[in-house]
Amino acid sequence: MRDSSVEPILKLTDVRRTFHQGDRAIDVLAGATAELLPGQAVALVGPSGAGKSTLLHICGLLETPDGGSVVVNGRDCSQMSDGERTRVRRIDMGFVYQFHQLLPEFSALENVMMPQMIQGRSRKVAAERARVLLEGLGLGERVSHRPAELSGGEQQRTAIARGLANAPKLLLADEPTGNLDPTTSERVFSELLGLIHDTGVAALIATHNMDLASRMDRVLRLEGGLLREIDPAQVC
Repeated sequence: MRDSSVEPILKLTDVRRTFHQGDRAIDVLAGATAELLPGQAVALVGPSGAGKSTLLHICGLLETPDGGSVVVNGRDCSQMSDGERTRVRRIDMGFVYQFHQLLPEFSALENVMMPQMIQGRSRKVAAERARVLLEGLGLGERVSHRPAELSGGEQQRTAIARGLANAPKLLLADEPTGNLDPTTSERVFSELLGLIHDTGVAALIATHNMDLASRMDRVLRLEGGLLREIDPAQVC
């Protein structure tokens, strides 16, 4: 039972999304409802094709649901214009993908500076925060290296730093360690989990790795278009 005095960062209510294939309607989301609180790492699990990516896109305001509401940091985003949704994404959200999506021509430091400078921070301030984040992830000696000069784990840790660069309220991650070997995956996941708890960001992390899911604060299973909370201890 959650503390009623703590407002959710993300609140989904009766979210629906239907796709059409010819004459066939596929209800990918059929009333998904959930809340994410500050400082929580929440696993999003479910069978392949259940709609986890669709749900993440809707949470990230990259896709509009057919029904229901998406409230981010107290603001109902369901009826926002494209410009307003872009502003919410830029200010309140961070994203981490399975494939790091770093800009190859820029260094690790510059990749983490980029979203901050887009938001209006000076180059000096952006560089200082980028360096702190990268050093906190064990990359202090690698800040000047370009992505091609970094290992897979280093690339993904840089991507995590970039996702947190603007101190978002909500972090959305899609298989953030899915492209890494088990040892590297464990290290990156542990660092990500520590950052979530230290910064107070609310994080929704889609994963097929049940061992990692079992170590998160909460687990939401998406199946049949609905979200169901399950005990992390019962995941494995």
